[in-house]
Amino acid sequence: MTVNIQHPDFDEPREREGFRTRRAPIGRQAGAQRLGASLWEVAPGQAAYPYHAHLGEEELVIVLHGRPSLRTPEGWRELEEGEVVSFPRGEEGAHQLANRTGEAVRFLALSSSGEPDVVLYPDSGKVGAYQRLPGGGGLRALFRRADEVDYWDGEEPPG
Repeated sequence: MTVNIQHPDFDEPREREGFRTRRAPIGRQAGAQRLGASLWEVAPGQAAYPYHAHLGEEELVIVLHGRPSLRTPEGWRELEEGEVVSFPRGEEGAHQLANRTGEAVRFLALSSSGEPDVVLYPDSGKVGAYQRLPGGGGLRALFRRADEVDYWDGEEPPG
């Protein structure tokens, strides 16, 4: 199967205020099994997603159109068209892209994929566990870190 980023199929719209975006999961649409590729279009005044860090995936973003703002552990900065930034696994790779301009921005996000991932959300204190299946779907569970329990909590030896 082939896709064209000039004529994307934005089949994953996000309608939450502050995070209104359109996403075309072009890697999945093209049949990729272990590589993630998504084309994002972010409306003015919106963010693509919450600030987060992947423990299992590495990401790379290529700015295609506009000047999105990037948040990392070092703070905010503006990106320019054509700029390429990478986000390593772990807390040092935490990131968020937002559109603080008056026109839509587009970027391509590439990631290692096909394996389960754990995602940290520092602003909300959540942890997400994700099983990203090639055709979409799989486990998607989020928890508050404040609800953490001991390894042995609720466990009983076999009777």
